[in-house]
Amino acid sequence: MIDFQFILNDIEPSQDEERTVHDLSLKLMEIINTTAQKSGIDAEAVLLGSVAKNTWISSGDKEDLDIDIFIKFPLNTSLDDLKSKGLELAKKCIETMQGTHEERYASHPYLTGYIGGYTVDFVPCYDIKDSSELKSAVDRTLLHTQYILSTLNPNQAREVRLLKRFMKMVGTYGSEFKVGGFSGYLCELLVIYYGSFLEVLKGASEEWKPGYKIDLMNYGTAHHFKDPLVVVDPTDGKRNVSAALTLQKMSEFCIAANNYLKNPKKSYFYPKTIQCNREGLRDEFKNRKTHPILLDFPAPDIPADALHPQIQKTEKSLQKILENEDFRVLGSDYWTDDHTTGVILLEMDTWHLTPFKIHSGPKVWDHRNSARFLDKHPESWINGEQWLTLIPRQYTDAESLIQGTLTPRGIKNLRVGKHLKKKILEKYNLVDVMDFLTAEDVDEDILKFLHCYLHKNELLIRD
Repeated sequence: MIDFQFILNDIEPSQDEERTVHDLSLKLMEIINTTAQKSGIDAEAVLLGSVAKNTWISSGDKEDLDIDIFIKFPLNTSLDDLKSKGLELAKKCIETMQGTHEERYASHPYLTGYIGGYTVDFVPCYDIKDSSELKSAVDRTLLHTQYILSTLNPNQAREVRLLKRFMKMVGTYGSEFKVGGFSGYLCELLVIYYGSFLEVLKGASEEWKPGYKIDLMNYGTAHHFKDPLVVVDPTDGKRNVSAALTLQKMSEFCIAANNYLKNPKKSYFYPKTIQCNREGLRDEFKNRKTHPILLDFPAPDIPADALHPQIQKTEKSLQKILENEDFRVLGSDYWTDDHTTGVILLEMDTWHLTPFKIHSGPKVWDHRNSARFLDKHPESWINGEQWLTLIPRQYTDAESLIQGTLTPRGIKNLRVGKHLKKKILEKYNLVDVMDFLTAEDVDEDILKFLHCYLHKNELLIRD
């Protein structure tokens, strides 16, 4: 049996850490509230999120912790005032603390400040008492924090930490688009429902399948949702907390849970060292006898939650264009560093095609259109009741098709966001993976991306 206390000693914040974080949070709230009072702004700062709920995990690195300071405004505040005055209070607070910041966007703008090595989100919101007063998606964070504080006991808070850590290490934690996994609030609700970390694993391993439903408050609304996992929000019966969870990440968690229960190991709670051997990767791709290529391009300066969907949409659309022209794609994936570079991997099952393809014409009983078809294609023949002919392909190799698509004219056929479209048209590179793996300068993150593409279950089982 695993000694969970040993793991908790590594992931629970120490008393000094807790004191430092809470003292900083109190100071930030005090600055905001004092500034609001002096400026005649009707607003109040509150601490929310995992720090307020005492479910945050310590990694020993300040930058890994997000402190959530929400700035509450009365319901009669206009949205314009909430945005402008909320950001004004946040900026003054960050300046007072001699920090830096960047503006981000959820349902409306908020600031992410960097203060004393910590990351702090300053989020304007409405001071709602229940979900019927909801004006923006961020408002519900108030209700979530209140519910968890009133329901989750201290022992269960430790179980949440174990669950979060397990999920992080197997790659299923995080509800942002690039992960598509479990949010912190969802982890908390799962522990409340099942009682402990191990019981969550058992439930996932033995009971879960697409459409599994959890309704803590018995709202009776779970049947309205068609997501892979349905966890009705205890603070709002009209919302599924796990709506962002993909079937992929749900499945991965179930497999990891089953693997752990069969063979419990401490290594599931610690980062797995991934050895990226270039020669090994070359051999693996070579043995697959496919043609893998990388399309790399500059990443547009947009938030990560907007960038990832754009790159994934482009990846899927490019795959569809290739397959519509008979170039089979064995697999595809994408990677980005969120700032400067985007990469799409296409592993081609078909790279070259013959110069001609079969083209179907009208049925032989359609005399008028048959005559027109035969005038245009006199070498046609009948197959059953259908006229067929051979026509030349526009592209006989996948590289030419990709290059033709990534032109001002061809890109109209590609589903690509406007920010990404501009960057791709400015500059892109098509690189054979085999050439990439023999280059002198190789990005280690892209090596890791290629390794994980070939070893998709890398994190789900530990020796």
